[in-house]
Amino acid sequence: MSVPQDPGPEDAVSVVHGSAAPEDIAALLAVLVAHSAAQAQAHAPAEAPQRSAWASRASAHRRMPAPGPGAWQAAVRGL
Repeated sequence: MSVPQDPGPEDAVSVVHGSAAPEDIAALLAVLVAHSAAQAQAHAPAEAPQRSAWASRASAHRRMPAPGPGAWQAAVRGL
């Protein structure tokens, strides 16, 4: 099999020697696409694990609301 330099949709893959059934070519293409996807995923940067809001210590560092009008609402909202 060979891949032409400028493949069109009808001749993306051609059999140069021997004969191959359409099912054989489809199976080969499925394997090549799966392998390509696996390689792309293996080389992709790993995502950082997300920390749960329950485990975050950011809420421990917030300031206490100043006393005055609306202070109790600010305390509940975390402003």
